[in-house]
Amino acid sequence: MRIAGIDCGSERTGFGIIDSDGRTHRFVAAGVIRTKPDQPFCERLKVIADELRKTLSLYAPHVVAIEDVFHSINAKSALKLAHVRGVALLQAADAGLPVSEYSALEVKMSVVGYGRAEKSQVQMMVQSLLRIHQEFVSFDASDALAVAICHGTRVVMPLAVGALR
Repeated sequence: MRIAGIDCGSERTGFGIIDSDGRTHRFVAAGVIRTKPDQPFCERLKVIADELRKTLSLYAPHVVAIEDVFHSINAKSALKLAHVRGVALLQAADAGLPVSEYSALEVKMSVVGYGRAEKSQVQMMVQSLLRIHQEFVSFDASDALAVAICHGTRVVMPLAVGALR
């Protein structure tokens, strides 16, 4: 199954594409959609929407996995994040793709085995699980891949095991 993971952010939205059978995950692509902080917010959302649409069309995933909204001390940041998540959810819906949402705790537990893992630990485990030797340009891409891996292990693996019975 091809899975697109998305790590939403108003300045940097990460995406990661993997193929997974639930036990083995294969790296396909990863990247970061960057916006300019001095652009009006509506234009930044449009850039994110356009780039996500292109990414979903190019890599043709079967499902999209998105990190759920976390509770933030800064309400303005949380609202911007929610807007970006809305854009990502809309692009997945427009592409006719099912969406699964995971909390940061679920993603970290699934990939690292510890829900309070640091971003560097998540990145290191993503590199190990996907057998990638190069460093990522940012944590946004590795976080998006972690979301995709989380979906693969939580959904694809149980489906594969059920099919064996």
